[in-house]
Amino acid sequence: MPDWLNVTIVVVVQVFMAVGLLGLLIPIFPGVTIIWLSALGYGIAAGFGRLGLALFVVITILFAVGTVIDNIFMGAGARKGGASWNTIILAAIAGVVGTFAVPPVGGLIAAPLVVLGLEYRRLGDWEKARQALMGLLTGWGLSFVVRFLIGLVMMALWWLWVWKG
Repeated sequence: MPDWLNVTIVVVVQVFMAVGLLGLLIPIFPGVTIIWLSALGYGIAAGFGRLGLALFVVITILFAVGTVIDNIFMGAGARKGGASWNTIILAAIAGVVGTFAVPPVGGLIAAPLVVLGLEYRRLGDWEKARQALMGLLTGWGLSFVVRFLIGLVMMALWWLWVWKG
């Protein structure tokens, strides 16, 4: 492959990965998916090679963890804040429906409102409902940090692949 083409592929993949990483600032943006797809695209375009294949397997494992970690942390945070399992499940559904109904912020609004509303209805206490909401938001914040770090590691592994592969 000509050098100019290889450089172009690396630059394009890096731009997409950067978009994925910055997109993690938006909770519903599939940032780790964008990073993973970029690495896949690079492997298809430039070739995987032995090292590349091994690193891509690790990138894929990180992708799988990164795609579910936010739901786990948000649910755990809400549960720790006192939310019932029914509220957590309904908030997750509301988040998905809200995302499709009013993209990109519908889910960001719907899930917390469902937690607050259902916990108030269940407990009749605004302070306890607020605690459940704060647990959800704390889990959300923690999941962002973890997903961002996962995204950075995925990108670092890709750079290792580019430079050593």
